[in-house]
Amino acid sequence: MAESAPLVGIPAAPVPEGATAAWLTGAGGVRLRAALFPAAGEQRGSVVVSPGRTEPIEKYFEVAGALAARGYVTLVHDWRGQGLADRLLPDRLLGHASGYRDFLADYDALLAAYETRLPRPWIALGHSMGGCLTLLALAEGERRFAAAILSAPMLGVQVGAAPRLVVRVLSSVLSAAGGGARPVPGSAAVSTPFESNIVTHDRARYARAGALFEACPDLALGLPTWGWLDFAFVATSRLASAPGAARIAIPVTVVAAGEDRLVDNIALKAVTARLPHGRYVEIPGAFHELLQETDEVQAVFWREFDGLAARLGAEGSLPLAGT
Repeated sequence: MAESAPLVGIPAAPVPEGATAAWLTGAGGVRLRAALFPAAGEQRGSVVVSPGRTEPIEKYFEVAGALAARGYVTLVHDWRGQGLADRLLPDRLLGHASGYRDFLADYDALLAAYETRLPRPWIALGHSMGGCLTLLALAEGERRFAAAILSAPMLGVQVGAAPRLVVRVLSSVLSAAGGGARPVPGSAAVSTPFESNIVTHDRARYARAGALFEACPDLALGLPTWGWLDFAFVATSRLASAPGAARIAIPVTVVAAGEDRLVDNIALKAVTARLPHGRYVEIPGAFHELLQETDEVQAVFWREFDGLAARLGAEGSLPLAGT
């Protein structure tokens, strides 16, 4: 039996009833955290939720509730280097990565640890970095999912005014030369006033996330490193190049934010076009964090989720990839 792990609740986001969390071991012995949320009523299947960069499990309590109400068991996890999982650098606020292989090994360990507790069919739900890594896992041969839906997935990175090629080469060179642990200058800090934020138009949900990090500073994550940026470029290139995303045989819906300032929607469209059963939907006016956005924006996302789930049928009528 895995050792139990804590979940942090605040008045605006209490721990959902029946939720349990546990520690598990990822690649290289890194300690990871995962949480399981029960379905309300009859079970329709399971959803594995993979958050974006900086996001802990607790930020997805509302999402777990929306899925529970739909009859889904929900598994949410902390990626290595964030949430309450082991951090990768002495400065725990630096968001670091060393390639994408360890992330995929961690994901496989997560699914193996919870496989017997997740009723079929499985749907993967990934946001931003989590969407990129979910798609990579599927492209690299993960075949237990029946469908996937991605919220503003990191399939291309915006780098501001700097030439993309220059930034990409610099991140690669610095990482190879031992400078990958340095923070990327000028990137976003831990917190930003609501009026200047670029992730959501919903003041209450933005404040809720801030209150969560105030209640438990250990959940917070700040600047990305050059190593993380190099990982992002390599991971997105892996999906964009052949065969990449074209290997994925299951239905995948990509939901993009019309006013995204963090990921590149041109790249999202291009990668979606390479998916054999891909669907691209863009929500006009939305910021990056679709699942922390206004009710109106979220309603579009959940309509897409419900449509995808309906395609599977009540008993998961679509076959798993490779079967």
